Amino acid sequence: MKWKNKLADQAIWSGEISNRERKDRVAQQVSRFVKNGDVIGIGSGSTSFLALEKIAKRVAEEKLEILAVPTSKEAEMNCSYYGLTTTSLLNHQPDWGFDGADEVDREGRLIKGRGGALFAEKLVMASAAKTYILVDESKHVAKLGEKFAIPLEVDPRAVHLVETALQKFNCHDVQLRMAKAKDGPVITEAGNVLMDVGFAQIPDTLEKELSAIPGVIETGLFIGYSVEILTV
Repeated sequence: MKWKNKLADQAIWSGEISNRERKDRVAQQVSRFVKNGDVIGIGSGSTSFLALEKIAKRVAEEKLEILAVPTSKEAEMNCSYYGLTTTSLLNHQPDWGFDGADEVDREGRLIKGRGGALFAEKLVMASAAKTYILVDESKHVAKLGEKFAIPLEVDPRAVHLVETALQKFNCHDVQLRMAKAKDGPVITEAGNVLMDVGFAQIPDTLEKELSAIPGVIETGLFIGYSVEILTV
């Protein structure tokens, strides 16, 4: 039987969705990519939320069978609310996926991780043949790192080690990301902390160089992945 409490009877989203009409159009476009039998990586963010909503509607109306690989607890809970069957990378490889981004440059390089799900997002993106990146014009930048620092997901034991290692890089303003609705730092779903690091220049090699620091679980740089940018 299904839960009958209030939280089980609503999608997980907080606040107003800006540019709703334009985001709805892109979300509708993404929903048309769905084919029966697809395994789909489900990202986070407002446009991804709308895309999930429209995919679920198609699935219900056309009686399609798909599997969803959520990249966050938010996405997982919304898949449950919309009645989509979820799976994991242990069981299935995504045929394709969709997600948002914090910044996109002209080469299709991304900064992601403002929502804190960068590790799972990268695992799903690296596993999928293609990922559609859903962004509005404000996310396009001439220079990566123009508006956002690079998030690093870090093992809590390695915070001081990582900050010390970052002294060898041309970076600035290293911050431990603090939570807003709890005391202390943000804790990711994998039990790690987030460090936000500003860089004046971001070469293609930086993602691998940062990942090589002991204690860095993942970075918010997404460079060289098979993505298609869909702009709201």
